Amino acid sequence: MFITGFITGTLYLLASAWLGFNLLNAKIIQDEPNKSILAIGFLTLFLHVIVLFSDTITSHGLNPSFVNSFSLASSLVVFLYLLAELRKPVETLGVLIFPVAGLAVFLQLFWPGESNLSTQSFELQVHILLSLLAYGLLAIAAVQSIILLIQNRYLKNKHPGGFIRSLPALQSMEALLFQMIKVGFTLLTLALLSGFIFLENIFAQHLVHKTVLSMVAWLLFAILLWGRWHFGWRGKKAINFTLGGFIFLMLAYFGSKIVLEVILHKV
Repeated sequence: MFITGFITGTLYLLASAWLGFNLLNAKIIQDEPNKSILAIGFLTLFLHVIVLFSDTITSHGLNPSFVNSFSLASSLVVFLYLLAELRKPVETLGVLIFPVAGLAVFLQLFWPGESNLSTQSFELQVHILLSLLAYGLLAIAAVQSIILLIQNRYLKNKHPGGFIRSLPALQSMEALLFQMIKVGFTLLTLALLSGFIFLENIFAQHLVHKTVLSMVAWLLFAILLWGRWHFGWRGKKAINFTLGGFIFLMLAYFGSKIVLEVILHKV
């Protein structure tokens, strides 16, 4: 399993390096899916899932330690990215998504997580899955917004180099960003609703920080979508709201995991 994980992490890094080379040399074609990247991506994702099943997904359900959750979320991000690549020109996102997934796999190999959870109910697993799917899609949206910010600055400074020439039109990038946010926002809404329905006390002491931060993230994305629909928000304002919402969402889960498991050594 260690060898499988090492190969998986290495493939992620090699795929990212290949995309980065093509991007810098303006060799990315944005009007059709990259079959080579799709083949490598799905193969690597398959190996990633094997590694996940060996540690993250157990007979007791999900093992939500920090490292395992990071690895599971990154695999979902890769899966959603590959699905998007089948239909949309999002190949450039892999430059940032693949190395993060590779880092997650290597962390899982050298810093395995531990959990003392008993068997989880089906309802709780549904809530966890919805939360991770929402996180994964909104993570891709955050990466998209960073690339959009770079593209916007280059165009304003009138320096459209090889990197910019490889990107789709600014309007297409923004349209794709809001499509991701709409779906991610819907999943986040369902995740919060399932938490209120399935969890006995979502504002319990060990959950209140996650709930409040997730609700703040939900509110920021809601304001963004309302502003887009009502005022046609775009550009820097859309980017700031997207990154702000994702930061709160990341803190809601991974921030608490780091404090409890890394700093306080608790589960």
